Amino acid sequence: MVNKMEDDAPVIYGLEFQARALTAQTAETDAIRFLVGTQSLKFDNQIHIIDFDDENNMINKSVLLHDAGEIWHISGSPADKAVLTTCYNKTSESRVLTCAAVWRMPPEWESGSHESPDDSSNNPQTLELLCHLDNSAHGSMACVLWEPMGDGKRVISLAENHVLLWDLQESSAKATISSSATLEGKGQLKFTAGKWSPHHNCTQLATANDTAIRGWDLRSMSQIYCIENAHGQLVRDLDFNPNKQYYLASCGDDCKVKFWDVRHISEPVKCLEEHSHWVWSVRYNHSHDQLLLTASSDSRVILSNMVSISSEPFGHLVDDDDLSDPEENQQEDKGKEPLQDSIISTYEEHEDSVYAVEWSAADPWLFASLSYDGRLVINRVPRALKYRILL
Repeated sequence: MVNKMEDDAPVIYGLEFQARALTAQTAETDAIRFLVGTQSLKFDNQIHIIDFDDENNMINKSVLLHDAGEIWHISGSPADKAVLTTCYNKTSESRVLTCAAVWRMPPEWESGSHESPDDSSNNPQTLELLCHLDNSAHGSMACVLWEPMGDGKRVISLAENHVLLWDLQESSAKATISSSATLEGKGQLKFTAGKWSPHHNCTQLATANDTAIRGWDLRSMSQIYCIENAHGQLVRDLDFNPNKQYYLASCGDDCKVKFWDVRHISEPVKCLEEHSHWVWSVRYNHSHDQLLLTASSDSRVILSNMVSISSEPFGHLVDDDDLSDPEENQQEDKGKEPLQDSIISTYEEHEDSVYAVEWSAADPWLFASLSYDGRLVINRVPRALKYRILL
């Protein structure tokens, strides 16, 4: 079940169920904790709470029942570590609909269940339903996004071709749609992914549908940019650079990872072609934005050092404004070349499609990846690189 390894070696955990939904517990900044949602057609689905004990290099797990259906997407509240959302399949009138709901973990889950890791799986607690994000009028949900750094009272759901902004009231027991937008036009108008920008006072959203990436202003619910053919095939995932407000990373079925400055959308700033199959997930490190993780159906996770387009291209912080004013800033950087981009590591512990990769919210040097066969792998940024960045 759990492999315990030394030093920088990976720690591997097997879920015994297929799975594709993974999130770091964003409101938990002390413990290294990830949540995994299972996809089983035969058995009740579960959420596995994975605690990583950094000192002993081992995993402790708790299991909660999610009997609503197989989980396609999971996301933790940024304000309350006991609250999360899932998107899950539900069959009604012989039609499968992906629904979304807000849940609370039972109060007991944190106390005691880690003493003997296997007890909880024999007698798992059930999640408490807080409210449904009722999408009967809008179709299947692709994902639910919490307002970044918010108070846990606003979420966005993407359902078919609708963007829905919800207010959660009464301690998340009630959800009402405060505004919405609909994607009009020809072609495949179904959202595949979205990301709520942490910049611009959290008033912007990026969405992916088919091969296009769009930006939205949430105050007017209107489009602010559209990158028509961002990828040659379906766009699978997006992420904003946490330190550079106009920079966005995307990945897709053309095996590519692209970096965009949304002020100049005719060409990507940079393009990576390291994967040999669909790229499902792209994630910027929250603290050191040169570090980027990607996960793919080629069974690999790749850690890249994209230092040339980071906020520290010369090894120290440089403002966007500084870069556009060569006179003033670059006295100290004269003759200094930006550091070179590189692939730091390719991780090959998975044997199936890797659908998700996430950085820990508590430790910037640690990340988890999840493949469809239910294998969760926890890895660290190589120590030599960590010290190079820090020193």
